[in-house]
Amino acid sequence: MTKPEADVVAIRTRVKFCGMTRLEDALTAADAGADAVGFIFYAKSPRYIEPEKAGNIAEKLPPFVHRVGVFVDAELNEIERTVTLARLTAVQLHGSESADFCAGLRQRMPSLTLLKAFRVGEASSAADFAEYNDVVDAFLLDTFVKGEKGGTGHCFDWELVHKLQLARPFFLAGGLNRGNVVPAMTQLKPYGLDLNSGVESAPGVKIQQEIVRVMLMVREVNSEPGNEAH
Repeated sequence: MTKPEADVVAIRTRVKFCGMTRLEDALTAADAGADAVGFIFYAKSPRYIEPEKAGNIAEKLPPFVHRVGVFVDAELNEIERTVTLARLTAVQLHGSESADFCAGLRQRMPSLTLLKAFRVGEASSAADFAEYNDVVDAFLLDTFVKGEKGGTGHCFDWELVHKLQLARPFFLAGGLNRGNVVPAMTQLKPYGLDLNSGVESAPGVKIQQEIVRVMLMVREVNSEPGNEAH
């Protein structure tokens, strides 16, 4: 995944489909034009996948489709091992990882794109993000639900994004589907969209027609004046 720059403007919105567990779904996303697919390596998730199985899927993807590994408070050694087994090109940290932890991961694996996820709610503030600005490439904004790490299928109040004063590009997640991807793109102009449950029939089982429909809608918005690809 190309590392995003904070001052990039008028770029096309990238798309990642997360929670992949089946080769046919990942290939559908790639064929439809997705920029990345995500694999969840959090054992408590209903979309958990073994690193070896993710690696088998990853090796069959086209070379410019990026493979993102999602981790929740995992040890550095575990992340490094999984990156190798699953052939990952990016890591998404979805737990309570500190900025120092992110810096340590960056030092050990400098070639990877590093995303830090935050669960956004009324209590979220710009201060939550500030210490991560120099150690991650992008943020991922998910929905805060007490007791949940993510993947809830719910949207948060997008108006909250403006008060966060983000200094890094961001991916928008949380309840995205073909009914709201266009408003998300036009209202927030995120660097990327992250879809999961909104294109599923069951956890980890994607509706391939929905993936294709979403990508057609994204491509249409991206082709409008002012959204040229960079």
